[in-house]
Amino acid sequence: MKRVLVLLVLLIAGFCVYWFMFKKKGGGDEGPKQQPLTLKKHSLEFNQSVATAMNAYFEMKNAFVDADTVKVKDAAKKFIGLVDSIKLDELKKDTAAVYLDAVSKLGDIKANTSSILLQTDITEMRHDFNWVSDALYPFFKLINYEGPNLYLQSCPMAFGEGKEAVWISNTVDVINPYQGSKGDMLHCGEIKDTIKTK
Repeated sequence: MKRVLVLLVLLIAGFCVYWFMFKKKGGGDEGPKQQPLTLKKHSLEFNQSVATAMNAYFEMKNAFVDADTVKVKDAAKKFIGLVDSIKLDELKKDTAAVYLDAVSKLGDIKANTSSILLQTDITEMRHDFNWVSDALYPFFKLINYEGPNLYLQSCPMAFGEGKEAVWISNTVDVINPYQGSKGDMLHCGEIKDTIKTK
């Protein structure tokens, strides 16, 4: 009886050792972790379509610096049209998840830009611009942006004390679209990250 009990304990111990040492290393039910597949090089047309859309974004940002709501809305309309012309089909060469995520992010960007067109108050327009900018940043990371360096910049008090807002800039100079027209606040802010070709 003791032999059977010892044999049973050894079998259970052996199974536990096997399970924890070999099964878990292989990933068990979760499977091995996969690295996301991403495109390393885009076509000239893809990169140009992104750059052209961003030029309209920079026009919108500069109009916010000047607090010119008419120019903001003109640039916003232009930006929406150019976002629609980004050659996203090229991302279908990558994983389906990358393409679908990019489509979703551009949908958010367009929706928030469209909201700017509906606003009459510049503060509300700036709130929407913050949402646009906040959605652009992960979009660039997702698509492996390949253009000139861009800079994620932020103002810690864009909408009052402790109410941060962000924007994308094509220069290291901080020119604040949320406080731009207020003189001494024009350069309030900092660079939070550099978006660059990997």
